Formats: sequence, C-alpha cells, structure tokens
Amino acid sequence: MDLIPRDEKFYELFHKQAENIHVAAKLLASLLSDFREVEKRVTEIKFVEHKGDQLTHDLMMRLNKTFLTPFDREDIYALSSALDDVLDLMDGVAGRLVTYKIAFVPPGARQLSKVILHGSEILLQAITEMRKPANILEYCQQLKQLEVEADRIKGECVARLFEDSVDAIEVIKWKDLYEVLEATTDKIDDVANVLETVILKSH
Repeated sequence: MDLIPRDEKFYELFHKQAENIHVAAKLLASLLSDFREVEKRVTEIKFVEHKGDQLTHDLMMRLNKTFLTPFDREDIYALSSALDDVLDLMDGVAGRLVTYKIAFVPPGARQLSKVILHGSEILLQAITEMRKPANILEYCQQLKQLEVEADRIKGECVARLFEDSVDAIEVIKWKDLYEVLEATTDKIDDVANVLETVILKSH
C-alpha cells in the first residue's frame, strides 16, 4: 500500500530533515575524530540545526493547512518532533564542547558519534523508502540494535570515567556529554518507533 497517496510535500520535507540529520552527524563525527577549529565547526552544526528548525516549522504550517494528510496527523507531528529532537541533541553535544572548554576527546565519544552517524545513514534510507513497508521494518530493527549498542558504549565510558579520572569537574563534563550522545541514539530509536507505527496502521 502506498503510504503517501496524498500530499507529497510532507514526504519531501521529511526527506530534507533526514538529510539534515545526516549532514549534522557527519560534521559531529568528523569534529570528534579530528578535534581542531572547534568553534568554527560547532557553528556549522548550529547552522544545520537552524535549517532543521525551519523545516519543522514548515512541516507544522503545512499540517495545519492540509485537509488530507498522507498518514495520521499525530504520526506526522510525532515524526517531525522526533527528527527535530535528534538534531537538537547533536547541536547540544557540539555546543557543550565549547561551553565546557573540552581539550581532548576520549575514544568512547568518537565511538558514540560513529554509532550516531551510522544511525543517521539508516534513518535517511528509511525516510527515502517510506513507501516500501518491508524495508522500513528492517531499518527500524537495525536502528533499535544501534540504540542498544550506544547504551552499552555509554555504560562502559561512564564506568571508565569513574575509574580513571582524578578531576571531578572532568567527570561531570564527560558524564553529561556521554549521556547527550547516547540520548541522540534514543531519539533516533523514537523515529524508528513512529515509522513502525505508520507502517502497522497502513496494513
């Protein structure tokens, strides 16, 4: 069954937002693996997040004006909000790198950023193929596995922090950063949950 029989513009806007998320994830992973020109690159991520806010606004305006939506209004709203949250959290990680005056990035943070990047690739694929239900459910399954993986990495990173760190302030900073990185994968999983709901309702 075609999930998007009516207003194609929603699909287009979701696709643009998924592309935005992928761009931000690439920028974040690149920044954490090659930690130079931090403020400039954090600003680039902020710019992508602003573009995302505008897309979310456009989606909401269209939702208010459209009589026949391609799928349930609450699911369009939930999908838009979850995608926006993913971007906000990546921007939150980037901003903290400046606020906390981070000088060194531990391997665990790079690992988590790579999980987010992988998640953004699958997410983009899923949104691109919204009219292929069988594929979507497979992508959603992969996203759920990534969330479990991120949770495991975060747990190890936090445990290591308490074992190795002598500086309490550093512990506080990095515990927060690990949590926001992991929360980003939680939000990607939320997107997967909404996509699953849309598929199940269409059958």
